[in-house]
Amino acid sequence: MLRYQIIPVTPLQQNCTLLWCEATGEAAVIDPGGDVDRILQAVEETGATPIKILLTHGHADHVAGAAELAALLGVPIEGPHRDDEFLLKALTLQCELFH
Repeated sequence: MLRYQIIPVTPLQQNCTLLWCEATGEAAVIDPGGDVDRILQAVEETGATPIKILLTHGHADHVAGAAELAALLGVPIEGPHRDDEFLLKALTLQCELFH
């Protein structure tokens, strides 16, 4: 059975999702836009074991925490689609625009 927890992150309250298999405990963190400590707390509370980070698209409120979280967890990042590369290249600008 799959379980999930919505974790509102960033001042925009974007929905990061922790999705895990109840049987194995393996999890994916979807769209960790920021507030990495809050995401890590949710992981600890659920007992899930993240094995990857999934990015649905390249907006800052969905990807800004991905690299930090991946480094802390030692997991790969999958996504976003390569057509969002222009958004990733402008990530610093996106973050400045949205503080």
